[in-house]
Amino acid sequence: MRELWVWRVELFVGALITVAAFVFAVWARRRWWLARVPARRARRYALAEAGAVVGTVPWLVMTMWPDPVAPSRLSLVPVRDLLSLDPSAVPVQVGGNLMVFAALGFCLPLRWPESASPARVFALAAAGSVAIEVAQYVLERSRVSAVDDVLVNAGGALLAACASRYCFEQVHKIS
Repeated sequence: MRELWVWRVELFVGALITVAAFVFAVWARRRWWLARVPARRARRYALAEAGAVVGTVPWLVMTMWPDPVAPSRLSLVPVRDLLSLDPSAVPVQVGGNLMVFAALGFCLPLRWPESASPARVFALAAAGSVAIEVAQYVLERSRVSAVDDVLVNAGGALLAACASRYCFEQVHKIS
């Protein structure tokens, strides 16, 4: 019971630090952009840049955190790991992997709407995910380096990019 309490406190403190970092990053980037572009665009740029970084970095840290009980292993056959998961672990594994680059996928089209097509977002997230999986394997972080993770991570970024584009289009219809 005590470990669960400590875990919740650490999660709460981590969330507070993340929110504070986001607010500071938006404030700092907006001030920087105000000298270069109109205020409305400066706000959008600042929110998108800070959201992409602050929303992605914690997930990247988590992917590199060592698992003390698991051995490092490599899985290059697509979908094999997903099918071999315990059914109770599927929502956590798939949900977590979908979130790794979701903030980046959502914020990239808001920052660069003319060049952030869903295909480019997918390719960027796939490249970033490959880098993570290679680093996990090379650094022997006691993690599974799998093709499935690359596909699900990039898929999460793609879904978020499509949602972002839809939201952005709806906002521009209103204003």
